Amino acid sequence: MADVVQYRLERMVDELDDLERRGIFSRAEISEIVKQRRKFEYRLKRPSPLKQDFLAYIDYESQLDELRRLRRKAVSFQSGEKKKKKKSISDYAGVAKIVEIYRLATRRFKGDINLWFNYLEFCRQKRNGRMKKVLAQVIRFHPKVAEVWIYAAAWEFDRNLNVAAARALMQNGLRVCPNSEDLWVEYLRMELTYLNKLKVRRVALGEGEGSLVRDQKSVEDEQWKDENKELFMSLDDKEEKDKDGSDVDDDDDEDASERVDVFKEKGSNVLQAIYGGALEALPSSFDLRRRLLEILEATDLAHSDDIRNTILNDLKRDFSGDPDYWNWLARNEMNGCVSVEFANPQMQKAIQP
Repeated sequence: MADVVQYRLERMVDELDDLERRGIFSRAEISEIVKQRRKFEYRLKRPSPLKQDFLAYIDYESQLDELRRLRRKAVSFQSGEKKKKKKSISDYAGVAKIVEIYRLATRRFKGDINLWFNYLEFCRQKRNGRMKKVLAQVIRFHPKVAEVWIYAAAWEFDRNLNVAAARALMQNGLRVCPNSEDLWVEYLRMELTYLNKLKVRRVALGEGEGSLVRDQKSVEDEQWKDENKELFMSLDDKEEKDKDGSDVDDDDDEDASERVDVFKEKGSNVLQAIYGGALEALPSSFDLRRRLLEILEATDLAHSDDIRNTILNDLKRDFSGDPDYWNWLARNEMNGCVSVEFANPQMQKAIQP
């Protein structure tokens, strides 16, 4: 055991020499760092190391790396350096050390999902390029945990900007965990968020008001337009004429409304497809349908009234004997969210003024 600990400490020599050479830590401070690391390394090499031993080591290394970062800024400020220095081994060694401790900890405690999530959060914050590998390991060891699939899909969607990978992860998660309400809800949120991003992108490009349909123009038409720019009215002239009301093109307004409907139609189709799958997987879940209905209420989609009535009718059909359903219906009726027509005659009589 002593030989292994000594070997691991000797691998830190280059990092510690770099810290001393750059004036970040003094020799006495480096001796204290070696002393603390030796203590932690011996703890990890015990026959049965505790989870707290790994967490304490990670906490110490995190604080040490933060102190190194602050000292490095102070040294650069005092020396008056304006150019950004090239990073050296000590700038990477701290993060690499913490990653190694997390790797040993998760190998020892594979079933601890909270430890895995701490590992994932560290990789996400430091952006050290190990995120995909760690996600694959978590999914392999915990495929039945819905939060793992949601986390992986969220990272692909938000940070890696890979919608196809995020969608594939969500769909695989639903195959493995079809009874997870959170997975169905988050899958719907992700798809509607993606459609909304496409809508905003079209607006930013000036291609209508949130259209998902690109105008079909040939290359020759675009080239001819560029060569004859003087034939086209400027934007300022168009705005003045629009103010006068003389040259308002109703066809453009109709096209814009049709393009907006494309987003609404796609979103409506997505919601109906996911609602159908969720209803088949969890036919007895009242809370799932309520959450999907809340998403529908917060989104402007095509045929939203018809979809809303369908969900409410399904709720009344399947949960008319459930007190929670009537409690929810009464509260929404008081807030004006649900029409009184979905209540039974006794309830209608009770809530009418």
